[in-house]
Amino acid sequence: MIVRDEFLSRLRKIFDLNLYEVKVWTALLSRGTSTAGELSNISDVPRSRTYDILESLEKKGFIVMKLGKPIKFVALKPEEVVERVKKNLVKYTQERTKRLETLKGDEVLTELTELFTKGIKFVEPSDLSGSLRGRQNLYNHLDMMLRDAEKTITIVTTAEGLNRKFEALMPALEKCRKRGVKIRIAAPINKNNIKVAKDLKSVAEVKDLQEIKARFIIIDSTQIMFMLLDDEKFHPNYDIGVWINTEFFSQALEQMFELAWKEMKKV
Repeated sequence: MIVRDEFLSRLRKIFDLNLYEVKVWTALLSRGTSTAGELSNISDVPRSRTYDILESLEKKGFIVMKLGKPIKFVALKPEEVVERVKKNLVKYTQERTKRLETLKGDEVLTELTELFTKGIKFVEPSDLSGSLRGRQNLYNHLDMMLRDAEKTITIVTTAEGLNRKFEALMPALEKCRKRGVKIRIAAPINKNNIKVAKDLKSVAEVKDLQEIKARFIIIDSTQIMFMLLDDEKFHPNYDIGVWINTEFFSQALEQMFELAWKEMKKV
């Protein structure tokens, strides 16, 4: 059986399977019903691993074991597999969410918080820094930064970045606004993002920034995250951001931003 590596790679990502699992599964799909030995030969998976792989696929709802001698395995319709995987994923997520919710009043969380609080005392503020790769990771961290905001938020982004931030960060920005946090957003405004810019005016002061191309966020003049790459030239998975907890640098950058802010036009 010849299955393209690209196809196997897509299956791994979509269904969260390892390489052996997708090889055995596609081999069984091509046969309908088969034994572990036959599947090992077809898929090029070591016989010693095939039974474990088949057991794993059965638990995940991809196949069914047919009782008898020799034991055979039956492939399910791909549509049925998708439905089973969806149900299992929902169940797993609900169980994990419930487990994490119970931590709120648990001594485990108290001990973890105590460890962090004691440990943070020995860390220099300038050492609280890090780099993040991938746009989703960047937005997860930005969301956390916004939740910590107490006084001010300054956002400078690109035209398309404005649309992305509206989609990803609007709920967090609304909560900040309710807490009385002052929010300023600067970005190039054009026909593709003018609607979003107007919607953002409900939570922030928005101005048109045409002369400078930059991507950064400053929180309370103490924390800053700036992106290193041009979002028009690189894939989201390769986006890189640097986060630093530094009052000195944050205040300096915000002071320079103030000069440009005065010259910008309001939306």
